[in-house]
Amino acid sequence: MAESTTFVYDATNLVLGRLASTVAKQLLSSARAGEETRVIIINAEKAVVSGKKDSVVEEYLTRYRLNHARKGPFFPRMPDLILKRTVRGMLPYQRKSSGRTAFKSLRVEIGCPSHLDGELPDGHEKGDDSKIRRDLPNRYVSLGDISAALGAPVHRWNGGEA
Repeated sequence: MAESTTFVYDATNLVLGRLASTVAKQLLSSARAGEETRVIIINAEKAVVSGKKDSVVEEYLTRYRLNHARKGPFFPRMPDLILKRTVRGMLPYQRKSSGRTAFKSLRVEIGCPSHLDGELPDGHEKGDDSKIRRDLPNRYVSLGDISAALGAPVHRWNGGEA
């Protein structure tokens, strides 16, 4: 089998839904073709959700309040897990094994790991975000701000600043 390829996407100023749908489509097509393609999304806290801040945060708070500590449904607070959950929602995760295989090939990071700064290592490529990179919408809120409103520990991505 051919060598595995890892695509790296930088989520800075990308709309969450556009990024998630592009990544889900890429993962699913490679999983169905039997290829070993992985995707890493960095700077998850800098992805944006379009809309008024108050209404977007209230929508995420409503989803989060559905949680029950032991029974679920489990909705995450951290920006990397919110982005990963969004991609999972666009895959046939519970219906087909290709969706579960595709989801296992996804990794989402808060910030940028040191080995992905600057020059990418062998076997890694920058993901093609030319179709999803657009100007920021008039009204938007970052995933980091949404996570802070949900009560996530902000020091994880702000470097100790509250």
